[in-house]
Amino acid sequence: MTIHFISGEDSALFRPLTISNGALTLRHRIIHAPLTRNRGVPLNPTSTPENPNRIWIPGDLVVDYYAQRATEGGLMISEGIPPSLESNGMPGVPGLFTPEQAAGWKRVVEGVHAKGGIIFCQLWHAGRATIPQMTGSPAVCPSASPRSAIRIPPVGSTEPVPYANHPPIEMSVKHIKQTIKDYCDAAKTAVEIGFDGVEIHGGNGYLPEQFLSSNINKRTDSYGGSPAKRCQFVFELMAEVAAAIGEQNLAIRLSPFGLFNQARGEQRLETWTYLCEGLKKSLPALSYVSFIEPRFEQIFGPEEKDKFLESWGLLDVTLDRFREIFGSTPFFSAGGWDDKNPWGVIESNKYDALLYGRYFISNPDLVHRLKNNLPLTDYDRSRFYGPFEDNAFHYTDYTHAEKQ
Repeated sequence: MTIHFISGEDSALFRPLTISNGALTLRHRIIHAPLTRNRGVPLNPTSTPENPNRIWIPGDLVVDYYAQRATEGGLMISEGIPPSLESNGMPGVPGLFTPEQAAGWKRVVEGVHAKGGIIFCQLWHAGRATIPQMTGSPAVCPSASPRSAIRIPPVGSTEPVPYANHPPIEMSVKHIKQTIKDYCDAAKTAVEIGFDGVEIHGGNGYLPEQFLSSNINKRTDSYGGSPAKRCQFVFELMAEVAAAIGEQNLAIRLSPFGLFNQARGEQRLETWTYLCEGLKKSLPALSYVSFIEPRFEQIFGPEEKDKFLESWGLLDVTLDRFREIFGSTPFFSAGGWDDKNPWGVIESNKYDALLYGRYFISNPDLVHRLKNNLPLTDYDRSRFYGPFEDNAFHYTDYTHAEKQ
């Protein structure tokens, strides 16, 4: 039997949804995903090899980009924002640890709010996925576990830098506590400048997931050695940030089956089930939780990803178990959504909202297009990650459907 789902404006994608423990109401369930775009303005415009710029701020282009995609009652999640200089993993990424950066992000927030939109600040710590040329300090990691991949060239260089040449240092307990404080300070700043909430990036092989991954975290203290101990950093981080800004203003993004940044840990279900059960118990009023689909992968196609899942005995795995654990907490899904496959998903109660990334880049009026069954403009993958000489091209110059 063929099941026909309602598309367009009559779809449940366009029904309201409350988040933040009832404090915020979304007018629709098409969420702007966190998207690293590397379009920040250098704080030090005269960067030299001897005195390189390592701090970027959100300039006019970043303000325009978010305002172009903001909608009445629509939720946007910012690109990953480093809470400290040490945490930045890429050139051109605006952080939130200087007054200039805070002023820039305040303009972004004001631009989104002027369109009636809602915006969360995603805090992102690269951990070992960076090099000293980016931060001026060693990369950090739960353990001194080096990466083997090649890094994109730092600003001012044309040569890729091997991660293996700059292995991370193992974080001391004191360093862990300071890192959590950095997150808390940035979260408080985010709320002070008007962000509607904060999302912790706990996936994609960055610092929180480095603690969760058995192939990266080799610690034998209270932060490693078992699924429960590998969850300890995330538990502490979420508890401290919740205390700083309010539990209802906090969310987390997770990728339990991801491979990005060489996350190859075992005990996937055991670790992430323990993590999610602990988060639901300790922080029942989280604003929402955001998950990446098991078969979606940034570096492998579906067939290659299935080989990894099969090797773990998880070929048929879904996010259903985590949906069950979080119960009434709004549950978002990211990874591979387009104009053909979202219809009927919300009606099925599988998820509460869907995150769009790549198609939001090339369709600033994505919500309007989906609502009216209009075709989508394809994206230009080569322009995803800057900085470029012309940062506006295929960043802020995509047009609305009625202007095409």
